[in-house]
Amino acid sequence: MWKVLLVEDEVFVRESVREIIAWEELGFTVSGEAGNGAEALDMIRREVPDLVISDIIMPEMDGVELLRRAREEGFTSRFVMLTCMNEFEYVRQAMEYGASNYILKLSMSVNSLRETLQKISQELVKHDEAARRSHASTAVEQVPAHEELTTHPEIQKILQYLHAHYSQDITVKSMSQYVMMAENYVSTLFKKKTGQTLIHYLHQVRVTQAIEYLIHSDLPVYEIGNRVGFVNDNYFIKIFKRLTAQTPSQYRQSNKEKPQPLSI
Repeated sequence: MWKVLLVEDEVFVRESVREIIAWEELGFTVSGEAGNGAEALDMIRREVPDLVISDIIMPEMDGVELLRRAREEGFTSRFVMLTCMNEFEYVRQAMEYGASNYILKLSMSVNSLRETLQKISQELVKHDEAARRSHASTAVEQVPAHEELTTHPEIQKILQYLHAHYSQDITVKSMSQYVMMAENYVSTLFKKKTGQTLIHYLHQVRVTQAIEYLIHSDLPVYEIGNRVGFVNDNYFIKIFKRLTAQTPSQYRQSNKEKPQPLSI
């Protein structure tokens, strides 16, 4: 079942969304609810939902800011935005940050929700199939070659920092401050020079280090995740599986008899 987080400050609307759909029939389950963006972000960090259905205008943190923060922290959950007729500038911003779709509250119906969920389900299935075809070696090969990725001094400085401090709390914002450059510029430049986002590269570094621990130590999975910089167990397992097509426990079991030391 794909996990869904409902985010809406109007309780009536939130209850309506929850009740009008037979979620399980479509392969989803509502795993949590939040009344504002700040609360929702904490829940995303803890539960890592596959889909977030979020109102755009909310107190404390609106839906666009919630989506922006989630993406900045590396969460790839699908987002569907609930909006009113006069909020299309917010919708435009949300789509720029990678929202999958939006639904007008006034015309929201069982059919519109079902069609959206079916679309999201297909996206999630395709994503998982692609992950299963991938292998840890692909990620590892990209990370040992980091010295050859670019000669740009600031990006090289960031790469070196990621490899030395991967266990620490690292964000695009903190790296932009580290090299004293604008956040958006660093994000764009890193992608241009390395071919991937800074957060995705960081995930590869962390998973590579986690593989070392899994093969060469008896540390429990949750401690390994914490040591390489994942403060959330569920998120560590999800990212690890995305890059290796196996959970950390499965990877450890399948490589027990044939350890292959990795170098970065």
